[in-house]
Amino acid sequence: MVSTSTLCKNLLNVKDIVIKDVNSWTDKRGVQRLLIKARPHKRLQNRCPHCDQKCPGYDHHGAARKWRALDCGGIIVEIESTSQRICCPRHGVVVASVPWAFHGSGFTKEFEYSTAWLATQLNKSAVAAYMRVAWDTVGRIISRVHKDIEPDLRGRLDGLRVIGIDETSYRKGHKYITVVVNHENNTVVWAHEGKGKTVLTRFMELLSQEQRESIQVVSADGARWITECVEKYLPNCERCVDAFHVVEWAMDALDAVRRQSWREAQAVVKALPKPEKTGRPQKDDAHAVEAAAAKQKATSIKGAAYALGKAPENLTETQKAKLELIQLSDNQLYRAYKIKEALRLIFHMTDVDEADAALTKWVKWARHCRIPKFVELQRKIMRHRNHILNTIRQQVSNARIEANNNKIKLIIRRSFGFRNIHNMLDMILLVCSDINIPLPNRPAAYMA
Repeated sequence: MVSTSTLCKNLLNVKDIVIKDVNSWTDKRGVQRLLIKARPHKRLQNRCPHCDQKCPGYDHHGAARKWRALDCGGIIVEIESTSQRICCPRHGVVVASVPWAFHGSGFTKEFEYSTAWLATQLNKSAVAAYMRVAWDTVGRIISRVHKDIEPDLRGRLDGLRVIGIDETSYRKGHKYITVVVNHENNTVVWAHEGKGKTVLTRFMELLSQEQRESIQVVSADGARWITECVEKYLPNCERCVDAFHVVEWAMDALDAVRRQSWREAQAVVKALPKPEKTGRPQKDDAHAVEAAAAKQKATSIKGAAYALGKAPENLTETQKAKLELIQLSDNQLYRAYKIKEALRLIFHMTDVDEADAALTKWVKWARHCRIPKFVELQRKIMRHRNHILNTIRQQVSNARIEANNNKIKLIIRRSFGFRNIHNMLDMILLVCSDINIPLPNRPAAYMA
């Protein structure tokens, strides 16, 4: 036979606790409740929640306080204990800690671990409804659990060799966070609200001299403030410009040329004289043939954004037909497409000398192509030439950090937003890492 005290200890998964009494009743709403009156073991009483030092009491009599534990078969379980204030020499007057809950929390540790794990899998509204807590409470629980599992984030900064830096939006209205990813294990090592040189400087100043010297490669977009921070704090590493962003620059230039071509084609259509007779035109009507050709050209250019952006080997038959029509009807737009493709193929090269020669050839082509957007693009490429060659030499890509950015957006969307930026950052660090949140009565091997 198991005693009531042992049963309650196993139910709460707390060993250093003395069970005083157990009561069960049904409240006015018809919800069954179980109240366990307890106190910490004598050796754990009057402990400071910050330094764990045993301190003298500040009050003669404490106040009764309750903590929510995990439900048992739908029955709400609570712990009731006297909350004693103590006087710590270092931290002043504080409420003594209890072994079953975090400081400042009204829930047991097992309750908070389970809630945080559910929050990494479900939206916060569903978690709040299932655990019978407020929506905002889920965010605070996430922060407390992350702080308990990982009290010092600087441990993530040890042994970094190849990192990626990027910023991603988390709310409408130009709200950004800066994210640093370890490319070798695809984990977020640092995240902070905002973007720009000031924010990235905070990350650089967190690094010790040894940690800075261990970083060999930094990949990011072409932002000047990233380059300035890397040159200042990481002078021995290679700065790489991600291939995705370089090709994106070319795509932006190509799309600008496409829109200009469409406007010109549309202007030709509008300038054509209207037919004198309504209805189907005659087969030998030259004006009708000209109008049909002009309309077909404008339509094909307008709907060619995806065809122009995809690699030739991935084109569908319809998209190939659109490109063939553009090749026959708009020489400038087709040349812009070929220039974009030539730049994309340079990043598929593995030999740096070959890539250098191809990049030189591409710059000459873009410089004399008489397409203003690509003339401007080649100047930008020349400014980042060394960084592009570093990317080809190191064969590094920001694909992982872009994947993490998508995961971050999914976390925010799935959670229906966060009112507290710190709760959101703690959630990102929990999900985008190799942290395992411990669940009650589950061995570590089972969780892995």
